[in-house]
Amino acid sequence: MRRLGKLFLIAGALVGSLPAFAQSRPDSLTMTCDQVRATIARQGVAVIGTGANVYDRYVVDARFCSATQVTRPDFLKTRDVSACLVYTCRERTLSWSP
Repeated sequence: MRRLGKLFLIAGALVGSLPAFAQSRPDSLTMTCDQVRATIARQGVAVIGTGANVYDRYVVDARFCSATQVTRPDFLKTRDVSACLVYTCRERTLSWSP
């Protein structure tokens, strides 16, 4: 019975810490544009939140994209500017005309 109690205690501690893991990604709204860009440059790739439960993956260049993707410009709202230029990976679009 003591063993079961310890398991419940450990499980409760783990479940209680889950919100902390979800909050650990950088939030562009609390950072300056320079801070966002430095974070991406330092790591090569970063998942950055842009609001409540909204986030995306931003990259320095195409080296961090899959073989079927290219970089595309994107703009993040940050603490100091409304349009901070960053890059994301997106699938290549094929242009075909008959």
